[in-house]
Amino acid sequence: MSVSTAAADQTVCAPLPVLGRDVTVPIVTGGEVTYAALDYAASAPALQRVWDDVAAYAPYYGSVHRGAGYLSQLSTDLFENARRTVAEFLDCRGDDQVVFTRSTTDSLNLLAATLPAGCQVFVFETEHHASLLPWKDAQVTYLNAPRTPQEAVTALERALAARDPHGPALVCVTGASNVTGELWPVRELAAAAHAHGARIVLDAAQLAPHHPVSVRDLDVDWVAFSGHKLYAPFGSGVLAGRADWLREAEPYLAGGGASRKVTRRVDGGVDVEWHESAARHEAGSPNVIGAYSIASACKALTEAGFDRLVAREEQLIGAVRAGLAELPEVRVLSLFGDDAPRVGVISFVVEGWNSSHFAAALSAEYGIGVRDGLFCAHPLVRTLLGSDPQTQGECGAPEAAPGEKSLNAIRVSFGAGTPDEHVERFVRAVKELVRNGAKWNYRTEGGRCVPAV
Repeated sequence: MSVSTAAADQTVCAPLPVLGRDVTVPIVTGGEVTYAALDYAASAPALQRVWDDVAAYAPYYGSVHRGAGYLSQLSTDLFENARRTVAEFLDCRGDDQVVFTRSTTDSLNLLAATLPAGCQVFVFETEHHASLLPWKDAQVTYLNAPRTPQEAVTALERALAARDPHGPALVCVTGASNVTGELWPVRELAAAAHAHGARIVLDAAQLAPHHPVSVRDLDVDWVAFSGHKLYAPFGSGVLAGRADWLREAEPYLAGGGASRKVTRRVDGGVDVEWHESAARHEAGSPNVIGAYSIASACKALTEAGFDRLVAREEQLIGAVRAGLAELPEVRVLSLFGDDAPRVGVISFVVEGWNSSHFAAALSAEYGIGVRDGLFCAHPLVRTLLGSDPQTQGECGAPEAAPGEKSLNAIRVSFGAGTPDEHVERFVRAVKELVRNGAKWNYRTEGGRCVPAV
């Protein structure tokens, strides 16, 4: 089925309204075009529903917890209701905690700070740096990139079987790759972890905006995700899951809100009694608007229906992959193969093109925003490109002029707010650039490829 016929299929839905859908940008060949935002994997545009909800609440904004005034009490109710909405969205267990953080990165660093002494951590090299790097105080085993879902399960089982069975252990795994978009066998990995006495945390940053995430069904111990990838870019994230490690650890930040009671000792020191609830790790004034926006996005996606959202996204994925497959110069990056289920995240390289040059031409000549680089998943991208995994690189484009080889790739990503026309324009633009070359001259400036003026 082509993208243009998607609206006729009742199993799919129209794009959800997002901010910026009518923004126009200049192109170097003259005039303006409607901007095609195809970088959802970095930050998705805000849903119009989220923006409207935040705007309606803004005049009533107040400090949360302990305030006697009406606005403070209203804001407190809104903040705590947001926590309950997120718990429902994730299908949490009754005794799970939902902690509001700044992002997935913040959530996983928070969890890393709560690990019991002697904890062993197991993580695949394929992870985003947010889930690859926080475990510096633990004994970490980095697993090589698997080439099939079953290989991932087998590799984890083998590593867990060789661990010290008497100490605590944690497995960290992504739900959907931020590079290839491929879905990981989370349920099977969770079963393997639990069979060997380990716990598991799911990095759902790329999964939650595209597919339903059930803590119960997947049987994960924790899940982390970011608001800015869930159409709620107001600086908030979530860590949800088992309460015991969170409750037993020192607060992630020390300060007001985390402390239940503070008293002076006779010797002049201070004794602190910390909260045992989620507030223990939410010191300071909480990001009420961020939490509310996440809850609003959760409701919007649930009401739209994930079955219909997934069906439409699969049509968009099919259109992009079919278009790229027509070009022998294009190589789509994949761990698990063409038939692997995936979300709307596709990375590729083009023979004869520096990836930064190609991305710059998409932007300057067609008004299409994609991303190029290593996508803060350096070991994975290097493995997929067949380069030395120890080669140095940066998250952005390295210094390479147009036409020169660069150690990076191009990523196109989309979701519930992407119009058909954006995908169609992208496919057309890739074909024209590959077959005809760029219409403009480009140069390297500050590590980025930009149009020459």
